[in-house]
Amino acid sequence: MPFIFIFKTLCLFSSLLLSLCLNSSSDLHPLDPLTPSEISQIRSIVKGSNHGSTQNLTFQYVGLDDPDKNTLLSWLLNQANNSKTPPRRAFVIIRNNKQTHEITVDLSTSSIVSDQVYKGYGYPLLTFEEQGAANDLPLKYAPFKESVSKRGLKLSEIVCGSYPIGWFGEMNKKKQRRLVKVLCNYLDGTVNLYARPLEGITMVVDLDTMKITDYDDRITVSVPKAEGTDYRSFQQKPPFDPNASRRTILQVDGPGFNITGHRVRWADWKFHVSFDVRAGPIISIASIYDLKKQEFRHVLYRGYISELFVPYMDPTEEWYYRTFFDAGEYGSGICAVPLEPKTDCPSNAVFMDGFYAGQDGKPIKISNVICVFERSAGDIMWRHTETEIPGEVIREVRPEINLVVRTVLTVGNYDYIIDWEFKQSGSIKVGVGMTGLLEVKGVNYTHTDQIKEEVYGTLLAENTIAVYHDHFLTFYLDLDIDQEDNSFVKCKLQTTKVMDDSSPRKSYWKVVREVAKHESDARIKLGLEPAELLVVNPNERTKVGNYIGYRLIPGFPVAPLLSDDDYPQIRGAFTNYQVWVTPYNKSEKWAGGLYTDQSHGDDTLAIWSLRNRAIENKDIVLWYTVGFHHVPDQEDFPVMPTLHGGFELRPSNFFESNPVLKTKPPKNVEFFQSNLVSSVDDETT
Repeated sequence: MPFIFIFKTLCLFSSLLLSLCLNSSSDLHPLDPLTPSEISQIRSIVKGSNHGSTQNLTFQYVGLDDPDKNTLLSWLLNQANNSKTPPRRAFVIIRNNKQTHEITVDLSTSSIVSDQVYKGYGYPLLTFEEQGAANDLPLKYAPFKESVSKRGLKLSEIVCGSYPIGWFGEMNKKKQRRLVKVLCNYLDGTVNLYARPLEGITMVVDLDTMKITDYDDRITVSVPKAEGTDYRSFQQKPPFDPNASRRTILQVDGPGFNITGHRVRWADWKFHVSFDVRAGPIISIASIYDLKKQEFRHVLYRGYISELFVPYMDPTEEWYYRTFFDAGEYGSGICAVPLEPKTDCPSNAVFMDGFYAGQDGKPIKISNVICVFERSAGDIMWRHTETEIPGEVIREVRPEINLVVRTVLTVGNYDYIIDWEFKQSGSIKVGVGMTGLLEVKGVNYTHTDQIKEEVYGTLLAENTIAVYHDHFLTFYLDLDIDQEDNSFVKCKLQTTKVMDDSSPRKSYWKVVREVAKHESDARIKLGLEPAELLVVNPNERTKVGNYIGYRLIPGFPVAPLLSDDDYPQIRGAFTNYQVWVTPYNKSEKWAGGLYTDQSHGDDTLAIWSLRNRAIENKDIVLWYTVGFHHVPDQEDFPVMPTLHGGFELRPSNFFESNPVLKTKPPKNVEFFQSNLVSSVDDETT
């Protein structure tokens, strides 16, 4: 979304220091993200090819080309025998002479393995640099300066942003160009630039020629006031809310986890954390130690955000195209921000940096892009109080302490807090927190009583409408429950009538298991019927005969409300069902397609699934969409308190019994300060 370039500009200067951060490739895990030295190597290889002869070469995406899954799993299995590390390769998308090239680079041989021109619909990620160049054009454009002057505004207080134009049925490829619409907002008394839009002015910029190709000043609308929109703490005036009491986080023995490179060990869990410019954080090869079996057992091979679809519900001229695909158009990872210690993450957090390639191919660093910490929020892992035994009261309680891997994605006006939370019980809980600023529409209304027409949103303040919209985050979850071959099972909870006199009861419910044999059997619209959804290993059973598996515990089900023939929904058809299951295919990574900008919806999860491939007892991928219908309220303005959603992957007959039965209660530490005595958990409080 718009204006992210402004925040990231300073990151460009960090590339001057990257020579100090070079890593030895021999120390790398095959799934580690590309290092700064590798990114520089890729740049040299590409520029040293026939692409280096042109001046308009731009790097749109540079990421790890994941090793073949079977090769990687074999390597993991034979690490103790010093097996050969899978080759390091990179997948690169460049623009050169108005063409999109897909390039595979072999880092071990410093050579290009393949180089082909993409000729389908859609374009690669927008870069910060080209957005910044497009955003600067209006400030030098005479018609725009006249529009600003006509409104009595200061040109120096204008900030502009680039918006993808989407696709609305145009089919002539010869006329297809890389275009964005540039819209502008007004500061002058606030840093909340989204609160003061210049409604009615739209510019179209051709990114390849970097020129304004169309300009429209359609209407003049009052610019909302700056008063009350600045969210910075020092700008707030009394009265203030009472302060919460001071808190501390104390881990006497240090962190309870260990990070080696990108590998994390905590409690019985081990997993790999990496960073991608498009996906953001990626969790891989997550395994949990089974105390009874005395071995690590596979759970999740790969998990990440595949797409983030945000369609707004205003069909008018300045708004109809605002149907963002944040991962595929802007890149979730490139929008990740440095996390602030003690606020974004608690004081016991450990931080990891991220790197990506800029438009010129040079590495850029995002400091503290991921944090890892143990969390105890006062929750209970398990407990029981027994009072039925004469003369005794038995109470056993275990507090819940979890490990969190956190990233914040600031995609324009919205901040998404992404938490991967690992529990000692074997669960993986994924949390999505949504906060930030609303993108608002300027209007001439100052009170709801004046509104006599459809305004497509909520009047939050004078001259300020917040437009209704959705947020859909589609997660890629390659579960490998004790090896790769798994099945998807729908356990329906079916009401059954008692038809004879065998019981005084008239009804009960039972579980009816349905194993999905093909992709069409596994497309689920949640909320239509009660059912348990599981990924199981049909080749493994517990001692008493149950299939081992993991259960998906969804959040509140949210389905799209756009019509199936609406163009944004054609492109976002992967949200038609909250749950999909597909056979593993290395090329099927992005739910909205590899080239999402101006795509036609012909390369999405919904299209792949039409092949209706077999998925029973296969290496399968579960896709799950977290959704929000957002009807803005006045409490969301000028900054929105965090709204939470998510889901959980919970063991289902995976263990022979409760895996945390033998978890010991943590010790307490007493400390004295200023004549106050506090009891502090030695892990975290």
